[in-house]
Amino acid sequence: MRKLRLSPAFLMAVLSIAALIPMTFGATPEAIFGSVFVVGLATALVKPGQSSYRGWNAQMGKIGEEDIEQQYKQTQANLKDIGDQLKAHAEQAQMDIARHEGLSKETTAKVDELLMKQGELQARVLEAEQKLVAANSATQRHEAPKSAGELFVTSDQMDGVNSSFRGSRRVSVPRAAITTTSGAGLAAPERLDTVALPGLRRATIRDLVAPGQTEAGSIEYVRETGFTNNAATVAETLAKPYSEITTALITAPVRTIAHLFKASRQILDDSKALQSYIDARARYGLLLAEEAQLLYGSGAGANLQGLVPVAADYVAPTGITIANEQRIDRLRLALLQAELAEFPSDGIVLNPTDWAAIELIKDSQGRYIIGQPQEGTAARLWNRPVVATQAMVQNDFLVGAFKLGAQIFDRMDVEVLISTENADDFEKNMVTLRAEERLAFAIYRTEAFVAGSLTT
Repeated sequence: MRKLRLSPAFLMAVLSIAALIPMTFGATPEAIFGSVFVVGLATALVKPGQSSYRGWNAQMGKIGEEDIEQQYKQTQANLKDIGDQLKAHAEQAQMDIARHEGLSKETTAKVDELLMKQGELQARVLEAEQKLVAANSATQRHEAPKSAGELFVTSDQMDGVNSSFRGSRRVSVPRAAITTTSGAGLAAPERLDTVALPGLRRATIRDLVAPGQTEAGSIEYVRETGFTNNAATVAETLAKPYSEITTALITAPVRTIAHLFKASRQILDDSKALQSYIDARARYGLLLAEEAQLLYGSGAGANLQGLVPVAADYVAPTGITIANEQRIDRLRLALLQAELAEFPSDGIVLNPTDWAAIELIKDSQGRYIIGQPQEGTAARLWNRPVVATQAMVQNDFLVGAFKLGAQIFDRMDVEVLISTENADDFEKNMVTLRAEERLAFAIYRTEAFVAGSLTT
């Protein structure tokens, strides 16, 4: 006998008939028996599913994932069968067309029928996929929270522990798993995964110079400190002139940039987002210190050798006289100075305030010289990119061939370590975070850089 599928319409019809019998014939034992008989007969007519839900869950109308998966697989198989039939008809149609016979009415009708069935099956596949997703989400959403005691006794660490056990065991009880209690509100507050960060300065100098890696404790290189060119034409039998090249062996030691944080251990346990925030801040602080060292490091002690202290001092090239010299004039002359040293510059570094002052320069008619406010073009001056950073002292400038003249050698990338054994952290339930990096900075050609003041 063909069995029926359980549907809302079928269920409502059965319940309506069962309710009408006592209402029509009265609440007699025969009428009540008739209602029960109708419900029992309807149950026998319903096709059973493969759901693992039984008892109360079944009465509440939960759908087992096994049922959905079985329907999904069956629909996929039917869809594949129709696809194979369509492929066969398509091949037959190509053969008919090749024989100039055209498509028969039977073939056209069959293809149309298969296409309709294919569309219906695709809709069923989509519906089954959505039901599977909903079932998984419902299972995750409605999982009952466990108490701290339940988490403790069911933990792996408590296996084999009985009255004869001696010693100690540590069991981690996730705080998030025990926050829900019977006395708490039904609506849990929503906490975002992100932490509102204050404004962060973008590190830029590292991007200007050449990158590199090292496993040594220092970088040694030969720097040319002077060159006297005595090359000339020489007559036969005469001695050739010597040119003088002065060099120096330079050592760029690997330096460590580091700092420490203190934090409550409970705070780190309560919010992974906060831990990520501290981690980001620790790394960000290193990058700021690194940028300051790359520009102004003295090279003494534990400091890196920065670019500005060793760069060539700005000296206006001879042969050019400028009346009422402005900031942009001086920068153009500095670019010329580097170019005359055979190192054409590929960048300009300024303080943001100085760059804003340059962008706000207007001509006699009140028009901006450096582009228009609404254009949104990249920061460029004299066909070179401008890097504005607060690591640059206001009124200072630096131009140079950054990629050619300097290189960073990373000995150790930025790492963040957490320890609970530092000082009195154990007593106060605190943690110490240490962030550090190790790098060397090699400046191959000091004359490739020109530094000075924008105004006198």
